[in-house]
Amino acid sequence: MPLDAAALSRALDEPLTLHRALCRREAPAFQQAARSPNDLVVACTQESRLFTELAEQTEGVPPLAERPIRFVNIRETGGWSRQAASATPKMAALLALARLSDPDPVPTVSYQSQGRVLVLGTLEAAEHAAALLADTLDVTVFATGGAGSQQRRYPVLSGRVKRLTGWLGQFSLERETSNPIDLDLCTRCNACVAACPEGAIGLDYQVDMSRCQGHRSCVPRCEVAGAIHFSRAPVVHTDTFDLVLDLRASPAFGQHAPPQGFWHVPGGADAQRLMKAVVALRGAVGEFEKPKFFTYKASICAHGRNGRVGCDACVEVCSASAIASDLKRQQIVVNPHLCVGCGACTTVCPTGALGYAYPRAPDQGVRIKTLLATYARAGGQQAALLLHSQEGGADLINDLGRAAALDPAMRGVPARVIPLALHHTASVGLELWLTALAQGASQVWVLMTEAEAPEYREAVQAQMDVAQALMTGLGYSGQHLRLLQVRDARDLAELDAALAVPAAQGVAKAATFAVQADKRTNLSLALDHLVQHAPPSAPHHTAPQVVALPAASPLGSVVVNADACTLCLSCVSACPASALQDNTERPQLRFIEKNCVQCGLCVTTCPENALQLQPRLWVSEERKQARVINEAQPYRCVRCQKPFGTLKGIEAMLGRLGGHAMFQGDALERLKMCGDCRVVDIYSAPNETRITDL
Repeated sequence: MPLDAAALSRALDEPLTLHRALCRREAPAFQQAARSPNDLVVACTQESRLFTELAEQTEGVPPLAERPIRFVNIRETGGWSRQAASATPKMAALLALARLSDPDPVPTVSYQSQGRVLVLGTLEAAEHAAALLADTLDVTVFATGGAGSQQRRYPVLSGRVKRLTGWLGQFSLERETSNPIDLDLCTRCNACVAACPEGAIGLDYQVDMSRCQGHRSCVPRCEVAGAIHFSRAPVVHTDTFDLVLDLRASPAFGQHAPPQGFWHVPGGADAQRLMKAVVALRGAVGEFEKPKFFTYKASICAHGRNGRVGCDACVEVCSASAIASDLKRQQIVVNPHLCVGCGACTTVCPTGALGYAYPRAPDQGVRIKTLLATYARAGGQQAALLLHSQEGGADLINDLGRAAALDPAMRGVPARVIPLALHHTASVGLELWLTALAQGASQVWVLMTEAEAPEYREAVQAQMDVAQALMTGLGYSGQHLRLLQVRDARDLAELDAALAVPAAQGVAKAATFAVQADKRTNLSLALDHLVQHAPPSAPHHTAPQVVALPAASPLGSVVVNADACTLCLSCVSACPASALQDNTERPQLRFIEKNCVQCGLCVTTCPENALQLQPRLWVSEERKQARVINEAQPYRCVRCQKPFGTLKGIEAMLGRLGGHAMFQGDALERLKMCGDCRVVDIYSAPNETRITDL
């Protein structure tokens, strides 16, 4: 690599010594650095295992649990590139990122497995898999047909699977048995198989009732009482297991991200895939922990109010089926044991009720700000932030770097493209993308592989469409947001070309604000900066301008049909963000556009169908202030003239109840009175029966 140690020293503001073979001939230099109590960053991931072992074996090195070694890759990400000579600012940024402390620990989710494994499939395939597991696990087979061994090595269940639910350590199988042969009692003597004239009994020792003609020749041949009983009533059983290996063509869990502890190998025919599952199952015994990846604030959730559904984006996008609706409690419920930590729910959540916890938004914001600030301080320009996964995405970037080092036709990762690894590519969304653009990035790209669920790609692309519409509407030229979908190393040439596109227009002055824990606050901070520093030719500099946005936008307005609206104010009580408000002194409906999250609860709640969402960004300070979007003439009591409703609302009520038998004469007239006068009038009527008289 053409490393410039002097330039890196200036960028990082500390002296650096360049090593060419630190892991081999110059290992003593590493050992000397490892003895220091200071933070230790090694710019090599290929030899991380060797460096770790060397540190553990070197006398005087602090315990790695107290002072861990941080590893960062600057070779494939920039050093092995056609633009390697210009990659110093990026390398400095990556080194600065590696020096950041780890995020604070978060609550964890625990699993306990005792090794009770259920294998579902044909008897032959299930017994083959069971033989690979039985030496370390407690195996139970659920047979779905086929011929098996004569030896009863494992408990064998049969019947119809009604439901399989749960996760590692807590799977529950609900099955219904109705077959005349009870496999628990059957000794597999084959007497019934030989006796059946229709051949309705196979070596799975179950009667095929579609072929059985009722001869019952098998019953007297069976020497075990009760093993064959044709009048046996269907019975539902519930069994519990810690692990599940499903060999059936259609798995018990159809979602993209099945529960932990569940493996699916159709037919068990793929030997490599089967062995991978067997190894994982054998290691899944004991107690395990994972971070609780999300936080949830029910008070600002826009999912439901008063039995009505508004936003259900998180439920729809979850590939693990970990999120469910709970309208009775006006919220959603997230099962932490099923959650795989993709963060897609937090990306599509318009309010921030669901937040990503590991790392938290402020921690992620520090990483982004550190990268961009260091890159700019080192002289870098037009940075493109490349967000990728820690596994598949990182492998693709490494493959591209190695290809560029060997193939003159490959460019490699450009000097201005800064990779940033995420736990999951769907965990960062609109507010952090815009924050990166406000803090000086020219572009933000997300690299996804074929391992990502289709729901993730659709959700990220929808949010990117919103972000790009915002940037274009504010006058910034070029394409700022891109979703790069690459399957694997076969598409390296496509990735190489995608990373070489021109830069887009960025802000003239980078923002310095720190990312907050609240999603809407971050979105507001980023938008304010982008609006303030938009190109001078932008239309909003001459007049208030509205930027139209796609339907997935968490920003927008509410349009009221004044002819239909009766100002019942049902929408006000339904709004979870206090965007819709009433006026205690006058019949008005007021609206603060900055607060609106476009959840649609007001639309579904309105009994008159008078409301409609309008996704947009109103480029004006007035969007932060309450404005009247509908008002009506007050209706005054016919007795005391005190206003107690709206003219349109009372007239609508009179029109609906005027033909009812209970509202005739004086009763109808009382509907025109305020509550106080209505009571007085009832008690002053001489001949009218009152409730107190009954």
